[in-house]
Formats: sequence, structure tokens, C-alpha cells
Amino acid sequence: MKKTGQQKTKDFLINNGVIIVMFILVIYTGFTSDNFFTKNNFMNILMNMSPRLVIALGIAGCVITAGCDLSAGRMIGFAGCIAGTLLQRMDYSGKFFPGKEPLNILVALLIVMAICAAFGTVTGCFIAYLHVPPFIATLAMMEVVYGISLIYTNATPLGGYVKQYTDVANGKFLGINYLIWIAVAVAAITWFIFNMTRHGKYMYAIGGNPQAAEVAGVPVKKTLVLIYMKAAAMYGLAGFMLGAKAGGASVQLGFGYEMEAIAACTIGGVSVTGGRGKVSSAIIGVAVFELLKVALQFLGVDANAQYIAIGIVIFVAISLDIRKYIARK
Repeated sequence: MKKTGQQKTKDFLINNGVIIVMFILVIYTGFTSDNFFTKNNFMNILMNMSPRLVIALGIAGCVITAGCDLSAGRMIGFAGCIAGTLLQRMDYSGKFFPGKEPLNILVALLIVMAICAAFGTVTGCFIAYLHVPPFIATLAMMEVVYGISLIYTNATPLGGYVKQYTDVANGKFLGINYLIWIAVAVAAITWFIFNMTRHGKYMYAIGGNPQAAEVAGVPVKKTLVLIYMKAAAMYGLAGFMLGAKAGGASVQLGFGYEMEAIAACTIGGVSVTGGRGKVSSAIIGVAVFELLKVALQFLGVDANAQYIAIGIVIFVAISLDIRKYIARK
């Protein structure tokens, strides 16, 4: 049945209700709070968005295949800790590896991403070849990675980084922070993978109907392994970015970020039922979350109460996504 203009408007308002409410909240906050609509605040929001966008783009691939990745937060903490132990100054009193010269930051980044990608590959193999549900496989990997992080660092906070590493967060190119440039580059590469490669087409096909995709000749198992490997490598990059931004790291770095990233993807339009989602979906979702948090801070909402607001947004976003799925059926 063809929808009327009124029905289309109603569906648009319902399906995008969270984004519309956030937009109204931001406008209200901007006109009632000083310094909200300023360049500094805008750049701070973009800086906070950058590592979270990298995480969301990694998780988006998993969600598009009707999966998830609960190990992301712990993988980020592990990545931040690895980077921290490799990039401490020689004169730092609490140096993790005494007498060892800090590595080149690019070498350290590659090591971090490779280690995380290896864990992601293991997760992908369990999902693809042993048919372990993504929820269970990534939950198990979350615990494994957290345990390894605790053993590796002995639960000791890290700091004393070389200037080249902290400059990743503090340095600028053309007046824009390096973290933002990294996020833009990752978004561009991810867009290319999603839209211009066979891997991207296979990913959407698996999310739409894995059985039909396999019959059509799609290498389902190999594609799933690559998706989780690629996602884990991106968590490694995000952990590296967050460590530079904080100037330190611990095993708690990135804790809970996976839930926020999944919710951000869903708010932007990546369906938890699989087969749908774009890079722009992750960008919109992450922006909505960051603007929500900043707006609540400017409005003086209690920091603890902000978790309630974020939880409600997640609940509503997932509910609306399920509603769209049921409507299509």
C-alpha cells in the first residue's frame, strides 16, 4: 500500500525522533548557555568524537552483519596499555621497561593494531567456523583480553609518555587537531571499503541473508573473519588515540565504549537486524551522543544522572530500529 504524505511524515518523525530531540536540545542549550556555540567548544566536541568514531566505524561492520562486538572496550584499554609501555620517556621514574628506548610512534601503532587484529581474528574464527553467536564469542574475548591486560600491566596505571606520542593529541595541521584528521582518514577509508570493494558488498549480503549469500558464492566465513579482524585493528587505533589524548592509560581505558558505539550506530541508521548502514550513520550517531553529553554538562545536569539519559537514548534507539524491522516484515 502506498503511503500518504501524512504517513511518511509520521514515520520520519518516529524513526528519527532521537536525532530531532537531540537537535532541539542542542539549540536550546546554545541559546541558554554561554560559550556553547563557540569554536573552542566545537573543536573539543570533534576531538572527543574522533576516537569514538573510529570505534563506531569498526563496530558498524559487525552490526551490519547482524552481529556485535562486546570486546571493543577492553580491547581499547589493552591497546592503550601496550602503546603506553612502548612509548614512555627514558627518564620516567615509573618506566614499565627500564632501560628500553621508546619505539617510533608509527612502529608502536602498527604493533598495537597488529596485536588487536590477531585477537579479532580469533573472535572471527569462532563466529565464522564454529558458529558461536557473536554476542557470546565477543563476550568471551572481552574477558580474555581484560585478563591479559591485568597480567601484562599488573593493573598499574601508565604515564610519562614521549612528546611525539602526546603530540598526536595536542598537535595540529592546518589549525585542526591530528585526532580529527585521523578520524576523517579512517572514515574515508571505511567508506571506500563499504561502498567500492567486494568485501563491502559481501558484508551487506551477509547481513541481509547469510544463507542466500553463501548460495550466491559469497565467502561468508572469510568475510566474517576479516570484519572482526578489521574492527579489532580499529579498536587498537582508538586505544592509541585515547592514550595520547589522556597522556596516560590503564586497563579501564575505553570501558563501556562498545555499548555507546553500538547505540551510536543504531541511532544513525545501522540496523541491529543486519544488512543496512553507512559510514554517515556512524558519524551521525556519534555526533548525537557527544552533543547530548556536552549539552547536559552545559545545562548543569548531575554527572551521574547523565548515564540515565544516555541509557534512555540507547533504549529508545534500539526500540525504534526493531520497530522499523517489524514494519518491513
